[in-house]
Amino acid sequence: MDDKTAELRDVFLDATGTETVTERQSAARGSLVDAVDPERVTARLRELLETMRERYDFETGLETEAYLHLVDGFHAGATDADLAERLGTDVGTVVRARLDCHLVRADDRDHPAFAAIRERIVDGADDEAVATDLDCDPEAVAHVRRVVAADREATRANERFRDAFADLLTDADLSGRLARDSREDGLREATEDIETDVSL
Repeated sequence: MDDKTAELRDVFLDATGTETVTERQSAARGSLVDAVDPERVTARLRELLETMRERYDFETGLETEAYLHLVDGFHAGATDADLAERLGTDVGTVVRARLDCHLVRADDRDHPAFAAIRERIVDGADDEAVATDLDCDPEAVAHVRRVVAADREATRANERFRDAFADLLTDADLSGRLARDSREDGLREATEDIETDVSL
């Protein structure tokens, strides 16, 4: 122990009468384990969906609760077929509802003529004309139009809704994993009342 350390030690002893620092650490409010309140997440999702419904023309007659489950399922990795089964509807309705929410899958753009169809749509051509000119299925053209509309709306909204959904549901999923891990490892109890002893 050098002179400076010894001097500091003596000052500490004079002030506290002990050689050990004991710091109690209680679990802080708002910790990662309990920071995400599922009810708040659900309420915020519902609020976002109701705002979207007011701002945009939703194509389906699904209730807000169904849209809520759809958005949640989408971010959890559910397929359109999975979502259709859960919601008791058909895949086509799920796809339209998903695009209502600006949720576009990579395979929504998989059509070999996607770029050409999109270009014609942007130029103002109707579905029938595009289908005829490009020798495409009219349903495929209609789907591309919905994808283009979803992307346009999302861009004009500065990706607000897409980002909000992802942030809310990613945080909720993280919190769920942390909570599960905490329960399994006993970390919650271990962090409620920790004493850290530092010997000087």
